[in-house]
Amino acid sequence: MLRQTGRVAAPPEWVEHRERGSVLAMRLAVWLMLALGRPLGRVLLYPVCAYFVLFSSRARSASAGYLRRVLGRRATLGNVFRHYYTFASTIQDRVYFLAGRVSSYDVTVRVSAETQALLRQGRGCILLGSHLGSFEVLRSRGPAEGVPPINILMYMDNAGKLNSVLRALAPDAEARVIPLGSPEALLRVHECLARGEIVGMLGDRAWRNERTCRCEFLGDAARFPLGPLLLAGVLQAPVVLFFGIYRGGRRYEIHLEPFADAIPLEPREREASVQPWVERYARRLEHHCRAAPYNWFNFYDFWA
Repeated sequence: MLRQTGRVAAPPEWVEHRERGSVLAMRLAVWLMLALGRPLGRVLLYPVCAYFVLFSSRARSASAGYLRRVLGRRATLGNVFRHYYTFASTIQDRVYFLAGRVSSYDVTVRVSAETQALLRQGRGCILLGSHLGSFEVLRSRGPAEGVPPINILMYMDNAGKLNSVLRALAPDAEARVIPLGSPEALLRVHECLARGEIVGMLGDRAWRNERTCRCEFLGDAARFPLGPLLLAGVLQAPVVLFFGIYRGGRRYEIHLEPFADAIPLEPREREASVQPWVERYARRLEHHCRAAPYNWFNFYDFWA
């Protein structure tokens, strides 16, 4: 594993991606999904995905590059379309989850007794996920599984239109979102953990000026952010890995994996202390990408 650290000096490519479509068009799409129901809503995804496959050349190229690495062969246009369609399916299902229609889904939860005990001990924890599958499926399913309230630390600006439309479906969920980069973010994370709640964040995208380290990922070196696990180390919070994998139809698998009871940090070598943990996270993400290759939704050149 490579352990060279660096800083994302300019806004990364995913931050600069502009949303396509207007808020009005997104609201209309959400209304149609809820009014027509999921089966007809799924039919609408075909022309939408075809449009984006044809006219989003950078994202299409990034999808093909990722699929080539994870599949071990050249990606066909059909593979790229399936990648887009899987992504669109999870976004559509997010609408139904936020609207409270989770009961019609077949959700399998794979969690050890050790992890269940950690989640319920009242200590709070960091739930470290990725852009693989759906994070919303756990927030919707969590209460039925006895999972404490889940707060999400996330970057808001790159999908502001979509987030504003989805917030209207579940206004109460907005109180559980902690904007990444806001002055009070660290304080709010600390308060959530003190109440025994969960703070979820994603560990596979570096934000503006964030420290990173290079890890081997799908056969090539890629940069992963140090921030999420540095935060867990500073707060001495336990870390659980989360993967919400879409299996087609109405089927999802939630994987909750024990990761660290605490991230030990050397006072003068914090970044060096956390790098092995970032590499371990990258290996687990790679494992799940290979097991469910169409579920990873970073539509930019991750290895650039």
